[in-house]
Amino acid sequence: MISFDLLYDNKKISISMPVDDIEILLPDAREPEMNAVDSVKKAFRNPIYTSPDREKENNFSGKSISIAINDQTRPLPHDILLPALLNYLYKKGADPGKIHFFIATGTHRQLTPVEIQQVLPGSLSEKYRYTCHDCDAADKLIFLGKTPQLTSVYINRSFYQSEIKILVGNIEPHHFMGFSGGYKTASIGLAGRKTIEQNHAMLTHPKAKMGRFLDNPMRKDVEEIGRLIGVDYALNIVMNDRKEILHALWGDPHLVMEKGIPLALAGNRIAKKVEECQYDLVIASAGGYPKDINLYQAQKAITNACLFTKMGGVIILVAGCRNGAGNQKFVEYMRDKPSWQAVLDDFPQRTFEIGPHKAYQLAMQARDHHIILISEIPAAEAQNYLVTPARDITEALEIAAHDLPTNFRAAVLPFATHSMPDMGGQQ
Repeated sequence: MISFDLLYDNKKISISMPVDDIEILLPDAREPEMNAVDSVKKAFRNPIYTSPDREKENNFSGKSISIAINDQTRPLPHDILLPALLNYLYKKGADPGKIHFFIATGTHRQLTPVEIQQVLPGSLSEKYRYTCHDCDAADKLIFLGKTPQLTSVYINRSFYQSEIKILVGNIEPHHFMGFSGGYKTASIGLAGRKTIEQNHAMLTHPKAKMGRFLDNPMRKDVEEIGRLIGVDYALNIVMNDRKEILHALWGDPHLVMEKGIPLALAGNRIAKKVEECQYDLVIASAGGYPKDINLYQAQKAITNACLFTKMGGVIILVAGCRNGAGNQKFVEYMRDKPSWQAVLDDFPQRTFEIGPHKAYQLAMQARDHHIILISEIPAAEAQNYLVTPARDITEALEIAAHDLPTNFRAAVLPFATHSMPDMGGQQ
């Protein structure tokens, strides 16, 4: 018998399994070198620019300053990052009345008052102007041209027209963008729906994979969009699985990514080569709230779990999904799809849309693995999403047993979205 805890929504659930041959795989244990506030201060003292004189030239006096931040689906410690950033700006002459926060929602829904308080903690939402981006508000967007990948770039007009543009985010592996962080907060988070859909339409490209940056067409597109916007600075962090800040970086958005990616890989890597990780059964937690706020977000954990699961193996995803599927277009698209094969046949023939693209990703994963979901989503609804519902781990294991050999190899990923096998370095 083996027992372990997994994060589920905002709590832990204890799981016991009547097996002995199971490995609990955790990212390399990494502890912060200093407290979070000092780490961010260090980033401002050691900026990353192409010119060593750039920091000396920074003077924000009298200038309009826009700061793009992530929405409630990204677990960033804004209570640490934003006060530190504001203090830095004040030292450089910034006027509080000219600072404007933009919540980079991408295609996500508008935030509730409680969620606004989460991303702009303390009195920030009362002291400063803020805008919750709406990708469908055409009158609030400005057209900046096309990227080399022919993406039409529509961006939040007010953010673009600011004299100083700053991004706040985190760097971690992303299931098709390669990595989150850098320009992505604005290039996707503050873009129009057409821009996001044209960029995301490249997700079927063989190089649009987790862990790929320089040759990933989607990520290259994001970098081009960021340059068209003219983003000046990025404050990005790398966190461990306990959401502690391991590293903070400040400076040019592209250079911040180049320096931050090796740090993020080191913090997410499991000390096993990918060929050693072909397990018959993988039990994966998305990492609790907000990473499992809905299936739309929790699906990223399946992407990582697939790297550890052999073809035809079983993945049990433990994810609260308090907000259900998380995307109405995804829900509508799945209503008349009887199987993953129907999605794979239909999706490439359609005009690309955000939402149905998640169905395509799930269909590819369901084609190669049996996916069982322990969540708050009603069973009948979960079945519509190409996954097999289970009430608890006992039922999930009973279902999985039909697809497992007698002497199966099993692994647990308590922090699946922060876990990658050693793939031989960045590709």
